[in-house]
Amino acid sequence: MSYVSDLSQSQEYLSFRSSVPLRRIVVDSDNSKGWRIYDCGPKKVRCPLICLPPVSGTADIFFKQALTLSAKGVRVISAEAPVYWNVREWCEGFKKLLDYLELDRVHIFGSSLGGYLAQKFAEYTVNCPRVASLILCNTFTDTSVFNNHDSAAIFWILPALVLKRMLMGNFVSNRVDPEMVEAVDFMVERLESLPQTELASRLTLNCLRGYVEAHKLSNLPITIIDVFDESALSSAVREELYKCYPSAKLAHLKSGGNFPYLSRCGEVNLHLQIHLRQFDGTILSASDRPLINRS
Repeated sequence: MSYVSDLSQSQEYLSFRSSVPLRRIVVDSDNSKGWRIYDCGPKKVRCPLICLPPVSGTADIFFKQALTLSAKGVRVISAEAPVYWNVREWCEGFKKLLDYLELDRVHIFGSSLGGYLAQKFAEYTVNCPRVASLILCNTFTDTSVFNNHDSAAIFWILPALVLKRMLMGNFVSNRVDPEMVEAVDFMVERLESLPQTELASRLTLNCLRGYVEAHKLSNLPITIIDVFDESALSSAVREELYKCYPSAKLAHLKSGGNFPYLSRCGEVNLHLQIHLRQFDGTILSASDRPLINRS
């Protein structure tokens, strides 16, 4: 019997699933590869907020952001990639997805691997910018922090059970905070639903040797959302991220664990709104508020 979490049975989650359709979009020549997205909020918005999950997450983990922000007029797209085996391939696929959705520029909220890929995409498109801004949550700039470069070459042949066990180590929490326990249970459920190839490809992207050329993103508005309690990433990794983006705005949460967008959704949603507010009334607005008359 498959694992069922309390959060996936909550009225809020069931409301999200019944009101927002899951779309599968094929942008590559391989028809078996499809991006899975939830598109929430006013479709006329041309510069939405796109949410990218961590290794263990599916597109629906951002349902609390999608529901709250779309109710305030913000267009939120949560996107889950098909199988890609290197970062360049992923960036090409994401670019094709934006082209398909007819989006010239986007704001990206990325958690862990999602945050790393968001930075790499901003770097990849630096000569023809597609990223309007970044919100980075519990993420990193250099894959060497995982000390797993050699393993990256064999993830594709490891059984799903082994891959899941590797990730489950990050879910352990000594806290009895009910929201954090709920968030971990929900993420375990999502992890259980992922097939071997998808898990293997995500872990490969996470551990292949690579780093972000942060100087190329120096003009990009960036907010860093971090938790001060236990999370899978060390304080050294967090400090490195701050060093790479000295002018970034810092949004610190006292607690929240690895998945604050679930366990501390009120605070995270507030920081997302504050970040996006600077673009209100411009062509980079993520909401349907009217443009400021510049004449």
